[in-house]
Amino acid sequence: MSFEKGDVVVLNDEHSEFDGEEGEITQVMETMFGDPNYTIVFEEGQEAGIPQDQLELVEEAGGDDEDEA
Repeated sequence: MSFEKGDVVVLNDEHSEFDGEEGEITQVMETMFGDPNYTIVFEEGQEAGIPQDQLELVEEAGGDDEDEA
């Protein structure tokens, strides 16, 4: 699964100070091998060069407008 700018994701990297935190993708870059890397902004900083296998998409709450009646 690839991600897009503006997606909210959780970082899964035990070596990062932001491990387990939610952040927003602000930039998508492609490596020389064609793989996407991401820059993610968190509440207290940012991290760049994150591969997609360390990210998990956060499902948006309230995606169903039908429940609002």
